Amino acid sequence: MKIVADSSCDLTAELKKELDVTLVPLTIRVGEKNFRDDETLNLDEMMRAIKAHDKAAQSACPSPQDFIDAFGEAKSVFVVTMTAALSGTYNSAMKAKELFQEETENSFVHIFNSKGSSVKETMIAVKLKELIDMKLTESDIVEKTEHYIENMKYIFQLGSLDTMIKNGRVSKLKGMIANVLNIRPILCSSPEGEVELIENVRSEKKSLRRLVELIGEMGDNFEDKILGISHCYASEKAEYLKKEIESRYPFKKVFIVPMAGLSSLYTNEGGITIAF
Repeated sequence: MKIVADSSCDLTAELKKELDVTLVPLTIRVGEKNFRDDETLNLDEMMRAIKAHDKAAQSACPSPQDFIDAFGEAKSVFVVTMTAALSGTYNSAMKAKELFQEETENSFVHIFNSKGSSVKETMIAVKLKELIDMKLTESDIVEKTEHYIENMKYIFQLGSLDTMIKNGRVSKLKGMIANVLNIRPILCSSPEGEVELIENVRSEKKSLRRLVELIGEMGDNFEDKILGISHCYASEKAEYLKKEIESRYPFKKVFIVPMAGLSSLYTNEGGITIAF
């Protein structure tokens, strides 16, 4: 059984090896330059280019053939993609499934719509590895993972509103006001995988405290759960959150992963995502 995910699934080298995940990269276009979101990516260079360019960077989803290549010769494949509400990656993976199963007898492929991105995808990959190691059947793994996704909580804070201003999701005036007033929006994913505002918080310090509080307001039964944190050039912030979360809630485990290219594009420097 094989786990495949798009490159929004943020991993450390150790975690990638432990989970044995094959990542299918997206491409990020900044002006005339393309950045492939894989192990060859120079993230510093990409982020400098994004800041310097006055128009929004664009991401291009993998082709169905990219996914088929990742499936390799596996007979059972579980694929995790970013939310279908905001990206064509899920549809590309679904087309790959159709083509792969036409050509490969007795093959099994299931595509999971994470209804999120970044560390939420990471957490789903962790769950899949756990269920695979339990020697469960394909149908049981799908059922339990889909149930897990439906009950996950995913909250995040952007490092800045720059990308949202450039792509028109936030007006330049509103962005300027938010920056002047030091407003830090806390966001979440809706049940459909859309981005929703939870609340605006004044100052980063207060927003970090609020992120920790929201975990208690949104979740329960922490003893049975793992929590993941991803960050874009914000390791100190992530470590602070980890410490505060561990002191307040009895999670089985709390781990941190750095963001790769795609997650960094949308959250910007200082961005944080939390999934549990």
